[in-house]
Amino acid sequence: MHAPIAEPWRAGRSLAAELRAILMIARKEWTIFRRYPSWVISMFIWPVLLPLGYIFTARALGGPDGAAVASFQQLTGTRDYVSFIVLGSIMWMWLNMTLWDVGMYLRGEQTHGTLESNWLCPTWRVSLMLGGALTKMLVSVVFILISLIEFRVLLGVHLLDGNLGPALLAFLLSIPIIHGIGIAFASLVLRIKEANAMVFLVRGIVMIFCGMTFPVAVLPGWMQSVAAVLPITYS
Repeated sequence: MHAPIAEPWRAGRSLAAELRAILMIARKEWTIFRRYPSWVISMFIWPVLLPLGYIFTARALGGPDGAAVASFQQLTGTRDYVSFIVLGSIMWMWLNMTLWDVGMYLRGEQTHGTLESNWLCPTWRVSLMLGGALTKMLVSVVFILISLIEFRVLLGVHLLDGNLGPALLAFLLSIPIIHGIGIAFASLVLRIKEANAMVFLVRGIVMIFCGMTFPVAVLPGWMQSVAAVLPITYS
């Protein structure tokens, strides 16, 4: 018996070819991003607008003379609750962007009518997802840098004045966590076909359990147990 003839595209597939496919998909997503200037404008608005509500609430709960700040310091080791909230807000906004952008990537291709044709292309299917996630990751990095600059100028928060080594390490370790959640979320949304409710559910769970705007130590024991298994808590 003769051995089956391999399909030509399978025989010629290589890691270099997949890398080119990923870069081309990333270029396509970057072109689409640049066509919507309002998306760029929002990157300058949300970093300051979102944390202000939590900062004002914390200031009110701290009392006129800041009496409650001592309790906050016992739980967190710092009296700087503004920086605490700002840092948690950055993580939450990063996750939120990833859920909407990376998590909606395959669903967006499906609604545009291009998922099926792309799915049949002679490339690994995971490359389709990685190409879209690459552009979103670069946009997220720019968003975080903009946030840090605005927090420093407008709120007087100097997050980069501490030990940058551990901070950079925590950031790099958070990239596969955040985008891994986004990629897994994309496959789930593709099956359920209901993205909005899923985004609200996932980001709500993270905000409640991961201590984005308050110390995890104030949560009940069973909620702290849930927080302990969520990787974003450690980020």
